[in-house]
Amino acid sequence: MRTLISTAFISLDGVVEAPGGEPGYRNSGWTFKDVDFLPEAFAIKGREQKEATAMLMGRTSYEAFSPVWPEMADFADYKVMPKYVVSTTLTEDDLVSNWGETTILRSLDEVAALKRTEGGPIIVHGSAALNQGLADADLIDRYHLLVFPLLLGAGKRLFSTTDKDTQKLKLVEHEVYANGLQKNVFDVVR
Repeated sequence: MRTLISTAFISLDGVVEAPGGEPGYRNSGWTFKDVDFLPEAFAIKGREQKEATAMLMGRTSYEAFSPVWPEMADFADYKVMPKYVVSTTLTEDDLVSNWGETTILRSLDEVAALKRTEGGPIIVHGSAALNQGLADADLIDRYHLLVFPLLLGAGKRLFSTTDKDTQKLKLVEHEVYANGLQKNVFDVVR
C-alpha cells in the first residue's frame, strides 16, 4: 500500500487558498507578502520532491501548476515523476505535453486503487476540494503542514466540514522557525 501525503501551506485558521499569488482571492500571495522568508522553513519542500514517487492533484491545481512548474528548476524532480489528476471534466487534450506522464483519474475509488499499487509515496499539492474528499474517504496517511502565523478569515480550507467521527493524528515531526512558521508532520492514526 502506497502512502498518500497531503502537503500544504496553511494559515492558522485553516485557509489554503492562493498561497502563491493565484488570482481571485482577496489575500492572494499570503505566504510571501506577510511573513519573512527563511529558507530553512521551506526545506521540507525539497525533501518532499526527493521522497515522493508520484504527484496527485485536482483539476484546479493542475491548471494552476502545469503552465508554470514544468519550467521551474525548483520543481525539476516533479517534472519527471508520474502525475495523477483527479477530475470528472478534464480531457487528455487539456494535459500539457512538457510535464511528463500524466494520468486522469475520474473518482476517489481510482485513487484508492492507485494507493494499492506498488511504489513509494504519493504527494498531494494544493487541491483543497480533493484533500477534503480524500480525508472524508480515509485515503490520506500523512499531513505535511507548513503553518503560517496568519488569520485569513474567508477562503478555501484544507479540512472538510463533514460531520464525521474524530480522526486522530500523531505528531511525528515538528519545528518552529524565527519567522513564526511551524512545520507539523502528522501521521493519520487508524
